[in-house]
Amino acid sequence: MMTVTHIKSNTENSLSERFEIAFNQIHKCLIDKVKDTKDDRFKNLVETGMNKHSLIRSFYNELGQFAKLRNAIVHEKVDHDFYIAEPHLEIVERIEKIAGYFMKPETALNIATKKVHHFKESDRLEDVLSCIRKTSYSRFPIYNDKGEYLWLLTATYLLNWLTDRLADQVIDLNNARISDIADNEQKQLVAFISKTSSIFKAEEIFENIHKEGKKLEAIIITLNGSENEKPLGIFTSYDLIEIDLDD
Repeated sequence: MMTVTHIKSNTENSLSERFEIAFNQIHKCLIDKVKDTKDDRFKNLVETGMNKHSLIRSFYNELGQFAKLRNAIVHEKVDHDFYIAEPHLEIVERIEKIAGYFMKPETALNIATKKVHHFKESDRLEDVLSCIRKTSYSRFPIYNDKGEYLWLLTATYLLNWLTDRLADQVIDLNNARISDIADNEQKQLVAFISKTSSIFKAEEIFENIHKEGKKLEAIIITLNGSENEKPLGIFTSYDLIEIDLDD
């Protein structure tokens, strides 16, 4: 991973200098994003943040290796611009690429695994069922005729509603409307963010709601983060499990 040699920097950054710059960029981002610790050492921030931040989880093993390499390079540093250890070019290019992910993280809209299908409360229930059959989607924002957000219909709630009606043998899908199954007492908790909001912003919202002892069903992404704008995407906790940013 590292070639040991005497290297003096020149007008252009040496590989060691490039590595240290990218490492420090990642370290600064970790300090900004990982809040639940007073220990701002790189390795501790990675360990603390990996459970809450999918971006850290995605590069967990590499970040650990980078920390070891950085110690080997910097601790043996002869002068501020004189290194006795020089990392390979591919390692430097890799950490610079990962630093780019941290400094300018993907938006939640780009990470969201599925598009969003939405309906009006006046739409037929059969239209929702048809959408589920075709797409396997499970969450549908519901709006009124003015385009104002009302509630989130989930496939689980719809299934329970249908099961209850079938048990009572009272169901007429030909005439049923989405408004017929609205339950103001059991509305799912959702949040709204703008299309430019980062993955870190989405994770922070989920974390804050969780700390309140509540469950956030989804984050709906709109142009400016207003709940009465057309939904552009929908982001769930499942999207946080793993972010595939790199091959």
